[in-house]
Amino acid sequence: MIKPDFDGKRFSYPGKPTAGSRWDVLRWAITRKPAKWPRDLSNPPPSTVEPHVDGGRLRLTYINHATVLIQCDGLNIITDPVFSRRVSPVSFAGPKRLRPAGLDIDALPTIHAVLISHSHYDHLDVRSLKKLSERDNPVVLAPLNNGAIINPVTQRATTELTWWDSHALDEQTTATLVPARHWTSRKPGDENQALWGGFVVTFQSGSVYFAGDTGYADGEHFRQAANELGPFRCALIPIGAYEPRWFMKPQHMNPAEAVMAYNDLQCDYALGIHHGTFQLTDEAHDAPLIALDAALLENNIDSNKFKALPNGIAWDVPATPVSE
Repeated sequence: MIKPDFDGKRFSYPGKPTAGSRWDVLRWAITRKPAKWPRDLSNPPPSTVEPHVDGGRLRLTYINHATVLIQCDGLNIITDPVFSRRVSPVSFAGPKRLRPAGLDIDALPTIHAVLISHSHYDHLDVRSLKKLSERDNPVVLAPLNNGAIINPVTQRATTELTWWDSHALDEQTTATLVPARHWTSRKPGDENQALWGGFVVTFQSGSVYFAGDTGYADGEHFRQAANELGPFRCALIPIGAYEPRWFMKPQHMNPAEAVMAYNDLQCDYALGIHHGTFQLTDEAHDAPLIALDAALLENNIDSNKFKALPNGIAWDVPATPVSE
């Protein structure tokens, strides 16, 4: 199984690097031509929030970006909760939301566990973690060395994991950190001093894969997750923040690669995440949805099996695949 390399200070994915150099960042800043996003993107009325889901049901509510409420077997789990106005170290500058979160924190049911994939500001939002901690005191799972960021705002110590470590959420449910092709940073000079990853939540009623942020590369990390921890009832797969490809390809998938990951994971269903709320890269706000439809059509995959939901909309994921 893939294990992260660690030189005593920084982590890396074995083999090729997953982030561009500072010269690449400068080149992108100088040459980029971002699409213009509307400033008044809106959401449909949100789905009804259920406080408790069991009886073999799996209910996913897409809140925004990589924030998904996962409800199954009596547990309420949230991924990378981001409710702040900006994904930035400061409240007055940096990428701001152009579409509201689909639910307010106060509208969430009691949260039992929080899964943090990595330290980038659009995934690790200390303001949101502080509020969730004060309200529900959930267990927080994160990759190694992220506790230093999280612990000051939570009421219990972060459970830190390396790839393939598991933690029991209750007597029937475990969460396992799995590899991803990405990187971490909160400030200049701290690149990759904290680990990153995705998660597999193994429910009695079916497992859920959450990719976090990742490039595709050769797909090895997806296939290993499927071999070790599958089958998956559903996978949460990023489909946005991918242009320009020369710069973003090692760290973010485009929709065509997301469909390749779906095939590698051999999951019954998938939910497209990481799109449509914050303009982090150069593609248009609706480009991921258009490209996903095209990739599904090209690969003869039913759009009911790989969905992209508006912010605030829930999906009761079937227990078995739709009949062909």
